Amino acid sequence: MIKVDKKIYVPVLCWLVKKLFKFESYFYNAKNINYPQMKPAIFALWHAHQCGLYAIPDRGQVNALISKSNDGDIIATATDYVGIKVVRGSSHRRGAGATLELIEKLEQGECAAITIDGPRGPMGKVKDGVINIAKLTQAPIIPMTWYSPSKWLLKFNTWDEFRFPLLGVKTIAVYGEPIYVPGDCSKEDIESYRQKLETALNDLYKYAQDNYDELVK
Repeated sequence: MIKVDKKIYVPVLCWLVKKLFKFESYFYNAKNINYPQMKPAIFALWHAHQCGLYAIPDRGQVNALISKSNDGDIIATATDYVGIKVVRGSSHRRGAGATLELIEKLEQGECAAITIDGPRGPMGKVKDGVINIAKLTQAPIIPMTWYSPSKWLLKFNTWDEFRFPLLGVKTIAVYGEPIYVPGDCSKEDIESYRQKLETALNDLYKYAQDNYDELVK
């Protein structure tokens, strides 16, 4: 088997992704539903829906947490290209430093975006990091989902079933009610809020599915 040097293919893929997003920027079509005006805030979404962050109007005030990995390098290139700030780290690599950087950005009045089942899954399982950040900063968590029934919202055969919009497919970005985590909540409370966020995201996605035709008008 021929081994491909990661030092070669990652920069090449980063370049290709940047070109792809430049092309897609002319066709990207997303309608915001119930977009929150509060700042700072923490946008919480599934890893598969990260392209939905492009729908946020004030992307320049959003800091996305992206893992320190080869895949993360590629995602970070695309994220930075569309005007979203990037904070590198995860629960496995540079986790504490990345968390502190996100907290600092929130305290400065900016927003954060966290794919709460990433970077390795399991898919659809909220991790408690976002709850702890909300507890420390008192910034509300905003559940966010992104949806279209179109076949042109491509679904990839990856662990998260990553979605990518093609050729101007009409999508909706739907935002749920804010979730506030009190600063004095216990470990048991953190688990309760984790489950609350997980339920909110699942309910929000079902709402988007069931009401797409009406919401997209």
